[in-house]
Amino acid sequence: MNEILKYFPKLTENKKTQLSQLGDLYKFWNVQINVVSRKDIENIYNHHILHSLAIAKIISFEANTKILDVGTGGGFPGIPLAIMFPDTQFTLIDSINKKIKVVNAIVESLELKNVCTMPVRVEKLNQKFDFVVSRAVTDLPSFVSWVWNKITPDGNNALPNGIIYLKGGDLHNELKATKISKRQIAVYAIKNFFDDIFFETKQIIYIQR
Repeated sequence: MNEILKYFPKLTENKKTQLSQLGDLYKFWNVQINVVSRKDIENIYNHHILHSLAIAKIISFEANTKILDVGTGGGFPGIPLAIMFPDTQFTLIDSINKKIKVVNAIVESLELKNVCTMPVRVEKLNQKFDFVVSRAVTDLPSFVSWVWNKITPDGNNALPNGIIYLKGGDLHNELKATKISKRQIAVYAIKNFFDDIFFETKQIIYIQR
């Protein structure tokens, strides 16, 4: 939890309480249904929760913004972001039902009123959203093709509606293969926000719809 407070020192007491509960909740549920590598569960705050919250360093979502988290797994980045932005509406989806079971249990334990979940593939979803977020579920061109028609244009946030994707490594070829104008794309190095070595090659890719 200290890792979170280091970079987000002005959290409300309620956000601090909810975030502080996440570690024990994930450790409990991960024994029953593996949603985080068992070798990595001790790094839950740094490698998963803080990584998810990197998105909050590039945008502060306005109230009633609708966000879709695709391939949420155990609830990343959706659950940490839902805690950070309680007036924003989050839909968390994953095709694996048992992972959604864990997400539902954690959402219920934290009493998060701004989260709904569905065990569904994004291709089957008919709703529209302001932003689609995700954490490296596939290559970028494939992801863009899956979600592009799920995003409404424009919006009322500091960034226009679009995709916010967490991924590491050299993304030059993937970005080129998306065939989207460079003017619509911004890449943020997470090491500029967080100084832990884990984030050295981690990036946030924003693509405007």
